[in-house]
Amino acid sequence: MTAANAAPRRVFRNARLIDPASGLDDKGAVLVNPDGTIADLGGHVVVDSIQEDIQTIDCGGHALVPGLVDMRVYSREPGDEYMETLKTLSRAAVAGGVTTLACLPNTDPVIDDVSLLQFIQRRAATVGLVNIHAYAAATKALAGKELTEYGLLAENGAVGFTDGGRVIADALVLRRALAYASIFGRPIVQHPEEPSLARDGVMNEGETATRLGLAGIPAKAEVMIIERDLHLVELTGGRYHVANLSTAEGIDAIRRAKARGLPVTCDTAPHYFALNDSAVTDYRTFAKVSPPLRGEADRLAVIAGLADGTIDAIASDHAPRAQDSKRLPFAQAEAGVIGLETLLPLTLELVHAGHLTLDRAVAALTWCPADILALPAGRLAVGAVADFTLINLTIAGRVDVSRFRSKSKNSPFQGRPVEGRVTRTVRAGETVFDVDAAEAG
Repeated sequence: MTAANAAPRRVFRNARLIDPASGLDDKGAVLVNPDGTIADLGGHVVVDSIQEDIQTIDCGGHALVPGLVDMRVYSREPGDEYMETLKTLSRAAVAGGVTTLACLPNTDPVIDDVSLLQFIQRRAATVGLVNIHAYAAATKALAGKELTEYGLLAENGAVGFTDGGRVIADALVLRRALAYASIFGRPIVQHPEEPSLARDGVMNEGETATRLGLAGIPAKAEVMIIERDLHLVELTGGRYHVANLSTAEGIDAIRRAKARGLPVTCDTAPHYFALNDSAVTDYRTFAKVSPPLRGEADRLAVIAGLADGTIDAIASDHAPRAQDSKRLPFAQAEAGVIGLETLLPLTLELVHAGHLTLDRAVAALTWCPADILALPAGRLAVGAVADFTLINLTIAGRVDVSRFRSKSKNSPFQGRPVEGRVTRTVRAGETVFDVDAAEAG
């Protein structure tokens, strides 16, 4: 590239810089190199904007945070592109402020060998909007019996091993998985639900299920798997991550495990702190998820777990579904909600309500999930790739699913009042989403 057509340096000025990993929260600017890395940042950064090689972007005093890192996303490609493609997934991600995400292996075919892992990587590079990584299946065909080739898969970029929305039920298989994955420095990600207790259930066991005449899944199904698995962590020393933590007892079990120094982490999704099981009243299938929405006491426990750091990360659990699979009797409807474009505003609800500090909320969406998956993301630092998100923290609005970029529209949050939205998403110094341009288009 010649000097005449080289990309300019960019300065994003007049921003509130927030980087929980370093403790930064100050007014300032970010100077981006032509190669898309951060040259400098902070209150001391002053650039003469009339220089020809400097492009100035005024951030309007909005919060500038590391690009969000979503560690739990269903891509639907390959196999079910009518629900979501990697292209529509990427568009939804950047509209939600997400610059890095990790896809679950529950595709058709399952991501359980190197060729499928490489397919995701090639398609993601072609789309180019988001840093897309992928988990590999913990067991072949997600059958819970035979381990996949962890060494080859880790060498080719698998960020962890999981059977996604299926529990690894066999204790011996999980023991081997934890031991094997530890050799390659990858976590085992578990869906915490005792399968025999959950088999016939379709929602949380409790008063609402009884009133609706629906089979329930007891909250105990979660903690029973977690407590069993923690014994296996002690045996193996393997890294263990619990996905979609949703119950008070499950959170307490993780809290105790961390106090003992076990290599355990966990995440939750916004629907577990934004909704309780009353959301399925009138048989609302758009609120059917797995694990199910819990009672109010569990919802409050999730918030407390986020506040004290027991729950490390917030992930969208973005699960696109076709309309036909949701517009069925509740027991037959598929579980799952889309979440990339509501991840940030629903998390900010906790900040505005005083349940979380802004620093803690941003940490749970950025460097905490990045660290769990050992990804070079989630931080604002000199020399790091310039992935960041601009947020208007106070603008009010309502969730409008019709404007979502996701191909599927299965959200239970239609019409919900929210405060705060993404105004710009930047990947490697380039704007990949700008709310003004999106609304004008």
